[in-house]
Amino acid sequence: MSNESAVLYVVATPIGNLGDMTARAIDVLRDADVIAAEDTRHSRRLLQHFGIATPMLSLHDHNERKQCENVVARLLQGQTVALISDAGTPLISDPGFRLVRSARAAGVPVKAVPGPCAVTAALSIAGLPTDRFVFEGFLDNKAGARRARLEELASEARTIVIYASPRRLQAELQAVADVMGEDRPAVLLRELTKAFESSYGSTIGELLQLVRVDADMQKGEMVLLLGGAQAVDDTAATDRLLAALLAELPLKTAVSVAAQATGVARNTLYQRALEFQHKKPPDDA
Repeated sequence: MSNESAVLYVVATPIGNLGDMTARAIDVLRDADVIAAEDTRHSRRLLQHFGIATPMLSLHDHNERKQCENVVARLLQGQTVALISDAGTPLISDPGFRLVRSARAAGVPVKAVPGPCAVTAALSIAGLPTDRFVFEGFLDNKAGARRARLEELASEARTIVIYASPRRLQAELQAVADVMGEDRPAVLLRELTKAFESSYGSTIGELLQLVRVDADMQKGEMVLLLGGAQAVDDTAATDRLLAALLAELPLKTAVSVAAQATGVARNTLYQRALEFQHKKPPDDA
């Protein structure tokens, strides 16, 4: 295999339903020289199911820094490497960032083999706005750090996607309720694509009540989605802020800053800024 053929493939694998494995993913895994897997024992069952005999090496949170050198050396020798995680798309709250960065720095092509991802799957069925969202991964397991991060997110206008821990679910929901209020829109999705896939809730308060009475809700893989903070409808204050910003900044910059500060849609503020400029009196002669 020549050096020109070396590629690092980042391959998505099913998050539960093996039927979601793509034909391209199977081909890439079968043709690779080696597969870098988060847990080789876990991935061996997946490969056996699809008749893939490609050798594997382990690459996980605890050895990624050390393994990068080995994998990049293989790539520079002309080998093709496929990176997979235990489930879903690698790097999305999974190992692989250091390897991808190292491969790119070494001039090795990195190509995506897209497919299942719990983030996008959850967003597609939760019924919350999806035009803009923020992914938080797992919240901190320490109560103080968790609350501090939630306080930072309290004014976030975008939909928030969180990977919820079954062991800490009730504590995490309570922390969200304490910081953002029990009326915050929320949806909890469990076991996506699996036999017992389920969806719960419309608010944090409702989810808390369900978790308190049903221990089964605290089992399985979970994604928690929170509706973004609603912008305060204070048109006069927003107009004053926008006018002040326009006096000091270019139009697009002023609109961007005002949108971040108020949560009002950028397009709305842009039209308002154009109206301000149209009404602005000419400078004194």
